[in-house]
Amino acid sequence: MNIKRFTARTPREALALVRQAFGADAVVLSTRPSAEGVEVLAMAPDSLAQIEQVHSNAPVAANQASAPAPVTEVQDDVEALSMSTLSFQDYVRERMLKRRQAEMAQPADPASPPPRAAGTSAAAMPAVAPMRREEIRYEQTPLRALINVQSQDGADSLRREQLVLNELRQVKGLIEERFGALAFMEKLQRSPQRASLTQKLLDGGFSPALIRKLVEGLPHDCADESAWAASVLERNLQAAESEAAIEEAGGIYALIGATGVGKTTSTAKIAAAFATRHGSGNLGLITLDAYRVGAQEQLRTYGRILGVPVHTAHDRASLEDLLDLLSAKSMVLIDTAGMAQRDGRTRELLEMLGHRSIQKLLVVNAAAQGETIEDVMISYHAATCRGMIVSKIDEAVKLGPALDAAIRHKLKVIGVANGQRVPEDWHRLSGQALVQRALRVNVNPSWRLDADEVSLVFAGLHSHAAAHAYSAALPA
Repeated sequence: MNIKRFTARTPREALALVRQAFGADAVVLSTRPSAEGVEVLAMAPDSLAQIEQVHSNAPVAANQASAPAPVTEVQDDVEALSMSTLSFQDYVRERMLKRRQAEMAQPADPASPPPRAAGTSAAAMPAVAPMRREEIRYEQTPLRALINVQSQDGADSLRREQLVLNELRQVKGLIEERFGALAFMEKLQRSPQRASLTQKLLDGGFSPALIRKLVEGLPHDCADESAWAASVLERNLQAAESEAAIEEAGGIYALIGATGVGKTTSTAKIAAAFATRHGSGNLGLITLDAYRVGAQEQLRTYGRILGVPVHTAHDRASLEDLLDLLSAKSMVLIDTAGMAQRDGRTRELLEMLGHRSIQKLLVVNAAAQGETIEDVMISYHAATCRGMIVSKIDEAVKLGPALDAAIRHKLKVIGVANGQRVPEDWHRLSGQALVQRALRVNVNPSWRLDADEVSLVFAGLHSHAAAHAYSAALPA
């Protein structure tokens, strides 16, 4: 019989040692914690068969080796105690005690036989009934089953630990954001200048992330917080007043954007401004709007007024052929179909305009919501555009959302459109003029936030990534 004891830090490591020593069919007798971690008592599968064979032959051997039971008292005691392992030990102690008492009570007799020495054979011992087989109990669980149970328990434990860690991270993030909002509101309460600047920027339609960035960088000794904020915004807003206008520089431009933002009208305004300076012979017009007949007719009407034919391209191959045909023109303007920023065809349109010579101009409706403008910027890949055109500023109550998106995406404002007249309502404004117009706003009293209600805007969750998305020139 080969029984070994294995100790390890975890049950899995201990079972691995058992499997390495006795194989996958090893018999685990017991497991218990120890100072080193876990202690496992195991033996080989063939050892169990040996134990069963030994105990099956034990009664025969005991009957052959025992005497003809000269002492009936011993047999009675054995039958009463049933001779389990513990009862046999009690029996031995009791018999020795009785024998010692008997020797002390009887006088010494020289004819009596001497006491039995320690080396007396087992045949002279009183007949002892063998232990019954059913009293021997072993844990005969295969090692492979124990390993599977341990693996399942380990996977469940890891899953529970991962869930707890995720919940702790969420709680930590929530606490940090809430305390950040409370700290910001405390700054507003302690500084009237910060509160006044926050109120003014909110009225202008700027995003809470940009307002938080500006207010946190406001100097304590600032005399005019509005002038300071205007200077910071002007420094970060890129305008095209310092470079040549696109109608002067020429090139190939494609106007893209969502539906109804004024792409066709803006194309006609730029075309009219170019034809006034350089003549219609150096101008080419292409339309990709094959979905709406009215849009084609509108651009063709402007083309007839200018004396410029309008060509239609249905795919990228035809567009490249038209670009080769109009390669001698100083300026080529491409009017695209208006598509919603979440339309699946938007990606096809951008791939169609992937020609290396085409410069994309993103047309943004100044009257749109800030979230809508941000969604348009992301869907039309504002980072790949040459610049942006802010249209319908005459309809917009707040110019802040459009300028906020331009600052965040570092997109240059090429020009603005403030009406339907061609080309009178096409302008190039400086960054200072745009910022001053955005800060000079009259908010309807129904939509104006009170000082106590400003906390509702900043008490919500905010993204740290949004705050870092602005230019490094903004105050930290």
